[in-house]
This record gives sequence, C-alpha cells and structure tokens, in this order.
Amino acid sequence: MKLQSTELSFGKQQSLHKSPKIVLLVIFTLVFLTVIPYYPLLKYPLYLVKNSSEPSSFYDSNDELISAQSINEKCDLFSGEWIPNPDAPYYTNTTCWAIHEHQNCMKYGRPDSEFMKWRWKPHECNLPIFNPAQFLEVVRGKSLAFVGDSVGRNQMQSLICLLSRVEYPIDVSYTPDENFKRWRYMSYNFTLATFWTPHLVKGKEADNNGPNHTGLFNLYLDEFDEEWTTQVEEFDYLIISAGHWFFRPMVYYENHQIVGCHYCLLDNVTDLTMYYGYRKAFRTAFKAINSLKNYNGITFLRTFAPSHFENGLWNQGGNCVRTKPFRSNEIKLDDQNLELYMAQVEEFRKAEKEGKKKGLRYRLLDTTQAMLLRPDGHPSRYGHWPHENVTLYNDCVHWCLPGPIDTWSDFLLEMLKREGVRSHEEKLQYLSGRKLQVR
Repeated sequence: MKLQSTELSFGKQQSLHKSPKIVLLVIFTLVFLTVIPYYPLLKYPLYLVKNSSEPSSFYDSNDELISAQSINEKCDLFSGEWIPNPDAPYYTNTTCWAIHEHQNCMKYGRPDSEFMKWRWKPHECNLPIFNPAQFLEVVRGKSLAFVGDSVGRNQMQSLICLLSRVEYPIDVSYTPDENFKRWRYMSYNFTLATFWTPHLVKGKEADNNGPNHTGLFNLYLDEFDEEWTTQVEEFDYLIISAGHWFFRPMVYYENHQIVGCHYCLLDNVTDLTMYYGYRKAFRTAFKAINSLKNYNGITFLRTFAPSHFENGLWNQGGNCVRTKPFRSNEIKLDDQNLELYMAQVEEFRKAEKEGKKKGLRYRLLDTTQAMLLRPDGHPSRYGHWPHENVTLYNDCVHWCLPGPIDTWSDFLLEMLKREGVRSHEEKLQYLSGRKLQVR
C-alpha cells in the first residue's frame, strides 16, 4: 500500500528542539498507521477483518486495499458495467448445501460457465469482491432478516454460500415451515432469517386456478402481514423486496371493501393494474416498519430485479438463453420494469422521510440496473432434470447459484462499511431537528 507523501506543519521550528517527545510521538503515529491500516468507519484494524486462515486465492489483496480506500468515496455503486472476473466463482454447487434445487444450474446440466465469471464495476469507483470474514466481523452480534418472496430467499441462500468459506450456520428456526427459516453463525453470534411474504401485505389465495391458471389472490392493501410484522422488531437489518407475484391476478381490498383488481375478470370490478397494488403494498409495508415501537434497525429496499423472458411470456414458452451480459447502452429500463421500479422507490422515499422523524434509517440497495444487464444469469430450463415429469416453466426470474446474484452481497458489504459515517450524520440531523422542535 503506497502512502502519499505527507507534509506536517508544526509552526515554529524551535519548538521541535524544545519538545523531543512530540517528534517521537509523530514518528510512532506514522509507523503505526503504516503497519496497521485502519478501516476508519468500522474502527477495526485490517487484521481484525481479515481471516488469515483463509486460502489467499479466495481474496484479492488489491480488493482489500481498494475497500479501505473506497469507503469515503461518494460514487454511485449501482451505475456501472459488468467486467470479466476469471477468479470467480468463489464457491460451487458441490461446496455449498444451501443452494435451492431449482437454482442449482450446474447440477442440472447447464453447459456454459461464463455466466459465473463477471463482476460489477461502478463507473467512478471500485466495488470490492465480497470478503466473508469482513462481513461476519461487521455483523458480529447482529441480525438480518430478508422479507419478501423467493427472490429474497435466493439472495439469502447466495449469502450463506458466500459465507460458507468461513463458517456454516446452524438451523435455529422456530417452526418447521421452510418459508420462515432462521440460521445462526455461532462464532459471530450473527442471525439470518427469511420471512415469506410475496405481496408484503395480508393476502390469501381465493382461487388456485384463476383467470390465467396461476391463481387469483385477495390482497388487503391496507392491512399488515403479521406473519412478519410481528417478528422483525428485534432485527438490526431488514432487506425488503417484492415484485414478480404482482404480475398474477389479484383482487384489491381496502377498508374491508373491494376497490379494484388486476386482471381478475370479475363483473363490475375495475381493473386498477398491478402498479396500483404494488405501490400500495410497499406503502403499507413501510408504514408497518415505521410503526414498530422498539425497532432501531436499518431498512434496506432491495429494488426490483427484472426477469428476462424472450419469445413469449413466462407461461407461454418464454425463455432466457443468452450467455453474456448486456452492455449498459444495449438495453434500458422501460415499460413494466420502469413502472414497478419507480413505484417502489417513490414509496421508499416517502417512508424514509417519515422514518427520519423517529430516527429510523432507510437505505436503497438498488440492484435493478445491474440485474437488467444479466439475461444470462437465470436457470432457464436447468432447474430440474429433462426427464422429470414436473410442471415447471423456464425460470427467467430467479438466479443461478453461483451467479450474478452473488454481487448483491458485494453491494451490501460495501454499504455496511460506509454506514458508520452516514448513520452518525443522520443522528446529528435527527438530534438537531428535535432541539429545534423543543424551542
């Protein structure tokens, strides 16, 4: 690590002769900082967040130095390009047991492997590759919950696989229901959890066939889904996400009355489109979080990850067979993807403003642009054996493991490393605002 030449101004020269202790103190300080570089926001020396027992091939030493230097940078992590990364992947389907069968693309015969060998490069800074030892040190003694649908679970399983290079968790779930799992990393007292809530609000399936044979759901857009809202108060971090279930037919209820629907084809019920339900669902979910009396955690909105069906809809023969990422100038966010993205971000900003009044923190984990460029990262037909007699469509919604979704942990770790300064600034703003109110 190169240190920039530093010029120290001590005022009057003669004071140095009179105070040799000052000279010794300055020399000692420079030597100390040279030998033990600090992560200034974490207040951890580098050797505390580096696991020396890990094989060196797992980490790029340049990434560690980049990480130490990039924490103070204010570049947009989420605007960039995918660049080749020959060192990936950092785990395999044989070294990680957490991979869901339908995302285990290599097991089920996917013939290409280049989709695993890319990394995200922001335009104006560097995003270090995920370092599991650093992550576990940062979250020591804390807890993180994924709240949402199966793409959120996909993200959690990716994180477990990335962390498996340091430690595997033990199952501490309070229920045998696979939709509500909890895992604990015993050496770090760190807990991971997933809460299944595909629509974020209270809902139930009204007709398992429905207008297009994918089910018809009743959504109570102004009612909390207590399956998760009563469970998350204790968590230090929440990652909220939802999206693809809103494409299905739905009947919308507010104040216990039908107010409209999305493609329900019911007489005298107005079609309000899926965007109406999507926006209202996020509004209610954020309202639930802001209403928690003892919640002091950080809420991340993980933005919508577009699907990549081509030559047909998901249930009409559509598939995703590309083998390389798009460049950012080859595709743009538009139509349904743009509408969904804007709806959730607008509701996020409103909730963030309201939450600040209580000292709550909201963060935007904006994965949309990066994932829009990855049509090559889905399981497609490689989520089951070809000869299996199962009714499964080509999967262009979830992500192969290993695969592009692993980059979400790169984003998350870098955001956590930047959190110290940002939280401190927001706390000062909050306290200042309260003082003004008192006056």
